[in-house]
Amino acid sequence: MPYPEMLVAPMRAELTNGGFTELKSADEVVAFMEGNEDTTLVMVNSVCGCAAGSARPGVLKSLSGDKKPAKIVTVFAGQDLDAVAKIREYMAPYPPSSPAVALFKGGEVVHMVERHMIEGRTAEMLADNLQGAYASHC
Repeated sequence: MPYPEMLVAPMRAELTNGGFTELKSADEVVAFMEGNEDTTLVMVNSVCGCAAGSARPGVLKSLSGDKKPAKIVTVFAGQDLDAVAKIREYMAPYPPSSPAVALFKGGEVVHMVERHMIEGRTAEMLADNLQGAYASHC
């Protein structure tokens, strides 16, 4: 059963206010991903503490540099169930993880940050990690 929307709305807004487009259904994920050759950052958002303390702030901070993905989208684990399941198909072979951040280029994952790489790390550490990926792939 999904989390109540009123609970996750502020967590969604943190990313959408930062320019992220939400994909809320499997059909929206497919429509966005199919044929997308741009560099794309996908954040699997979550209600957990590491999403609030490190993942969302770190991802937003990572976008402050000159090099960044052409597109930025998000799905919400525990809320947008079908969208999350579908984006995870595109993230294979990486196992399901939330929060998680994937950088796609030409429809393929070129950089992945899983939950275990977020937990216990600061937002600055995540931002640095992602900016290194942008420097290589964007």
